Amino acid sequence: MGKSKNSDDFSLLLPLLFFTLVGTSHAGGIAIYWGQNGNEGTLSEACATGRYTHVNIAFLNKFGNGQTPEMNLAGHCNPATNSCTKFSAEIKDCQRKNIKVLLSIGGGIGSYTLASVEDARNVSTFLWNTFLGGKSSTRPLGDAVLDGIDFDIEQGSTENYEHLARFLKAYSRKGKRVYLGAAPQCPIPDRFLGTALDTGLFDFVWVQFYNNPPCQYADGNVTNLLNSWNRWTSTVPAGKIFLGLPAAPAAAGSGFIPADVLTSQILPVIKESPKYGGVMLWSRFFDVQNGYSTSIIGSV
Repeated sequence: MGKSKNSDDFSLLLPLLFFTLVGTSHAGGIAIYWGQNGNEGTLSEACATGRYTHVNIAFLNKFGNGQTPEMNLAGHCNPATNSCTKFSAEIKDCQRKNIKVLLSIGGGIGSYTLASVEDARNVSTFLWNTFLGGKSSTRPLGDAVLDGIDFDIEQGSTENYEHLARFLKAYSRKGKRVYLGAAPQCPIPDRFLGTALDTGLFDFVWVQFYNNPPCQYADGNVTNLLNSWNRWTSTVPAGKIFLGLPAAPAAAGSGFIPADVLTSQILPVIKESPKYGGVMLWSRFFDVQNGYSTSIIGSV
């Protein structure tokens, strides 16, 4: 074929274009967990700050193995008296601001397990009908349709979460996309979620880089964290990977990173990854206390 008139000019541009692409870092968002402290303010107040792109409502902490599922939103409301339906309008308010709102299942305290593939199917049906696009006479958060489900699995059985992920993702065929999030610990593979993450179905993986000394920041040393981050982004199939951090020293047993260290030594490095999604913070209560998201948002 004949040479186009501008091909010589274009070939001169290629090295410059390549350099520009390689040197581009990826802008990210801030995900926050809300629901575990009645003194953290409302959902609408959290979303009105303009600092968060994802909110995980925490937690549905009882499910599976034939149990009647239960949600615990600490001091915010009592699902048993139907007082959590007041958050329906606030969920919609957040979504109008283009914030993804997910229900987080699991947590550090609760009673949950998936006893079988069929159990996983039953739990997925419950989640779809009660919090997502299905229909149920009991919807603890009212008629708001959440954007997806977050897996924060820290106890109970390690089995069948890959099946729950597949069943939930299949509901995307019914119209509105069902997003999946996960909050594994930073050692790879995560004991509870490793197999589920291998499905490649998770849109957001906010890895907990705290309470895990082998792969977290400590005493000025960023090496373990960065090495672990590189393993996550190079070996775990996921849409976007977030750096999960405590929003204040009191929010975790260990792993808190001073904001200036995060913005100068860590974010510039991890933002080079195409899988970089941003930062996840535990939790809204501690972020209100410490103002951590305010200190880092310009660099995320």
